Amino acid sequence: MVQTTLIEQKFQDPFVTAKGEARGSVDWRGLKTLWLNTGTLCNIECVNCYIKSSPTNDDLVYLTLGDVTPYLDEVDGLGEGTKEIGITGGEPFMCPEILAIIEAILERGHTLLLLTNAMRPMMRPRIQTGLLDLQGRFGEQMVLRVSMDHHTELLHDAERGGGSFALACEGLSWLSEHGFNVAIAGRQALAENETQARAGYATLIERLGLNIDPSDTRQLVLFPEMIEGDSPPEITTACWGILDVDPADMMCASQRMVVKRKGEARAVVTACTLLAYDKRFELGTSLKEATAKPVQLNHAWCASFCVLGGGSCSA
Repeated sequence: MVQTTLIEQKFQDPFVTAKGEARGSVDWRGLKTLWLNTGTLCNIECVNCYIKSSPTNDDLVYLTLGDVTPYLDEVDGLGEGTKEIGITGGEPFMCPEILAIIEAILERGHTLLLLTNAMRPMMRPRIQTGLLDLQGRFGEQMVLRVSMDHHTELLHDAERGGGSFALACEGLSWLSEHGFNVAIAGRQALAENETQARAGYATLIERLGLNIDPSDTRQLVLFPEMIEGDSPPEITTACWGILDVDPADMMCASQRMVVKRKGEARAVVTACTLLAYDKRFELGTSLKEATAKPVQLNHAWCASFCVLGGGSCSA
């Protein structure tokens, strides 16, 4: 009989770790951010894209305004005032109805955090015209966060392809020149610490003339690296006290993401932005369903990105 190793046994049982300890979980604490994943199609294919976005991956299909509206109605029905609505992909500006979706969010008074690579899909004349119109009407409600794999052209292009750094800088400059609230989401190379990474991005920000404070963790977000197949320690109920981490600070305590799978009739809600494919983290077709039970931290990224890495995708 072939015996499985401890590593192979990890992150299997939703309630018990491979060592037989009670697995950590996160209770719902109320909505902070509702994420909309507009689809996994993207104009580029990054080496370490956690969601495997590419010009050919349509496992998550484009959202339509009709898909989004029921969830915005649910948010409004909470009676808790305005919320942060996040948009991610893929590349959101490839979604045919992206401008209509943005407008619907902003007209309801919610704030928008939109993640983009700021490359050619965003720079098309139709999108630029629509964005400038939205900026004129709702500018203070909008933040566009541009993803950068590194502050140097060499490492950035190694992840995203030759010429991608220059195109992203062009998009960043365009947004800044037209008065958009802009942030950067970056990674720090494994060979540098956070101080070095922030200094590197500060040089880039100064060169491009961006209105971004590199010391502000909301304006320059540095994410921990997520490596597929990594095997971090499992999170137990005892870890909260040992690590001095509050479960209320985890993404799944206050955030959910809407996705629509290819071939499915309607959208569904997942526990967070990172786990779009794992059906164990598909929580229902409504926000009400998706917030009814605790989320079991039964994935390596729950440990490496959220609990140990301190990461969160919202502002």
